Amino acid sequence: MAAEELLETAREVLRQEAAAVLALADRLGAPFAAAVEAIVASRGRVVVTGIGKSGAIARKSAATLSSTGTPALYLHPAEGVHGDHGMVTPGDVVVALSYSGETDEISAILPALKRMRVLLIAVTGKPDSTLSGAADLILDVSVEREACPLNLAPTTSTTAMLALMDALAVAAMRVRRFTREDYALFHPAGSLGRRLLLRVSDLMRTGDRVAVCGPGATVHDALFTITRAQSGTAFILDETGRFQGILTDGDIRRLLLADEGAFHHPVGDRFNQSPRTIAPDRLASEAARIMQEPPGCLELPVLGENGMPVGVLNIKDVARAGIF
Repeated sequence: MAAEELLETAREVLRQEAAAVLALADRLGAPFAAAVEAIVASRGRVVVTGIGKSGAIARKSAATLSSTGTPALYLHPAEGVHGDHGMVTPGDVVVALSYSGETDEISAILPALKRMRVLLIAVTGKPDSTLSGAADLILDVSVEREACPLNLAPTTSTTAMLALMDALAVAAMRVRRFTREDYALFHPAGSLGRRLLLRVSDLMRTGDRVAVCGPGATVHDALFTITRAQSGTAFILDETGRFQGILTDGDIRRLLLADEGAFHHPVGDRFNQSPRTIAPDRLASEAARIMQEPPGCLELPVLGENGMPVGVLNIKDVARAGIF
């Protein structure tokens, strides 16, 4: 088969599946709205079940619901009749996915679900099926034909089913007023979660890893302190321990280039008395932005409310945390 013929086959699949999703959008109505309201109003969880291709979509849909503010889990229907049905509790909403509505494994758990009096939502392409007959709400995902040239392999129908479940999750998310901060709480290891959750206090170096010098320190003292702390910056403090400014290893190199005898001179006023600083409760992402502002800095002093130093934020630690 020629390359152009292959590409045209692929384009036709995409066109058919896109058309099916658009047609599905036009069919949405009261049952969909009722399903969203039932999910949001439920005091339990959403239990999503399905097998085969529908099972794969059910697993993904449970994960999407859970990550967007709706507690959900996946129930394998074949395991359900052997004890896993116990994960369903009164007050839950069950969403059963089966295009034919006649899947044996789904049909086998329907009597138990009815006895538990949980609300059952059917996502099916056959509104007159066994599943539809047992359901409280029916979401119709029927398609004219599959993209498969034999009209056999679930292709267009599974795309429509997946899209509908995504729509259900997002609609519930909107009703719950789910925010970026809420999303970050559910995804603390993701880049968004780190940017929205990590504070300067979570990443800053403290204790012996902070280089500090008193008012009478020499340039030599500052360099020794920087080296011992494996840092790049020394904090200059006054007699009360209050932060006065910083002297970086770069500053020291420039002092020595200008005057070789500066090594044993007091720091005096040779330090930066107005460096950028940040509070420990600020977001690490804000600190990263400040550190990148021209001319840029590699370390950021962290000061408490009383102006006393509580730590130092190193750009390597910020980068290692995945904030950039």
